[in-house]
This record gives sequence, structure tokens and C-alpha cells, in this order.
Amino acid sequence: MNNAIVLLSGGLDSVVSLASIISEYSKILALTFDYGQKSFIPEKKAAENIAKYYSIEHKIISLDWLAKISTSTLNTNDDVPIIEKSSLDDYDVASKTSKSVWVPNRNGLFLNIAGCYADAFEYNSIIIGANLEESSTFKDNSKAFINSVNQLLKNSTNSNVQVVAPLIDKTKQQIVSMAIELNVPFEYIYSCYLNGDKHCGKCESCQRLKRALEQNNRLDLLNKIFS
Repeated sequence: MNNAIVLLSGGLDSVVSLASIISEYSKILALTFDYGQKSFIPEKKAAENIAKYYSIEHKIISLDWLAKISTSTLNTNDDVPIIEKSSLDDYDVASKTSKSVWVPNRNGLFLNIAGCYADAFEYNSIIIGANLEESSTFKDNSKAFINSVNQLLKNSTNSNVQVVAPLIDKTKQQIVSMAIELNVPFEYIYSCYLNGDKHCGKCESCQRLKRALEQNNRLDLLNKIFS
């Protein structure tokens, strides 16, 4: 058995994580979660396109109750914070932004749901796009978090499922570089916090993607995604 479940939001990190492991598994299931986020419609479209592109099974899981209890700006009518590119590495600024968009136990919940599927249908890996750059302000992107979840799954499932984070030591610049090398279809990716036909270019997620594209000298992709 060498089967994997991928947490697929349709954003850069989840797509590059999928692309990096696509040849390692005989069967892959992508899970996309609807927790009432502003960006769900374009995320759903992105995830569906990516799943078709890589010819993998795709399921959407609705979490209406999470939307009801979340006070995150991703879920409410409050404005998602705008951050300047120059402030992305300012811990105080970025930590305020992360607190504003924090959804209660989101990654922990997603991984446990994936653990249910893995335990029931014999998947041995769960792939998540946790990465180094965001781990300083999003603790559910850290190695400590991944290790803790793996310890939990060891005792909460009857299978040998493990969470794998291919990008855990990567910055966004390195992730974009990987994406280019892996011929990831950038035209399908949606990494914005908002619901739009195009990326807003102003939220933290957009700013990190823009900076990484600039660092890789791919202004062609930047203009394609953000214009």
C-alpha cells in the first residue's frame, strides 16, 4: 500500500506539495474543505482544476459548523488585513495579521478528518503544504505541530498513517522555484484570502506569492496572476 491524501486548497503550497509527491504514490485523494471562507468559490475551482490536471480523485468536505463558530476575518464580514510587502518579515505586523485570519484549530481539524479517511480506506500518508516561511506566525505550519499530529494519529488510528509536509523547510521563494521546476500550472492556482476572479494582490497570502515570484525573476507569471 502506497496511497496518499492531499489537503488541497488550490493555493501555491498545497499544489506544489501535490506536484512534488505525485509520482511517489499509486493512489491519491485530494480533500478540499468548505468552512465558510470568503475565498471558497475560487478555491473550489482551483482545486477542481488541479485535481483534473493531475488526474486524481477529489472530494469537497463541508464544515458549516466551523464557519458558525469562527470569528476569523476569512469567515466574517470584517475586512481581511492588508499588509505591505516590506512588512512580511516584521514579526509584530505579521503576527497581528495571522491572528486576524486565524480559524479555530483549522489544520488540526483538517488533518484529523484526513486521518479518518486514511484509517477507513488504507491511505498511509497525508500531505499538507505547511512551510517554513509561515511557521513563525502560524504555529500549525511548524515541525512541532506536524510531529504532534503524527503522535496523535499513531494512537488514534489503526493504520500507520503519517503526515508528510514536503515544504516544511522551504520559504515561498524556494516553493515558487520548485513549482517552476515541476511545471506546476500557475494558471490554476488561487492563493488569495478574498473571493475574486483574480488575486487581490494586497492580502498577506498574495503579497508572499508576489514577492516569491519577483525573487525568482518571474514577472511574467506575476503579471499573469495579478493583472
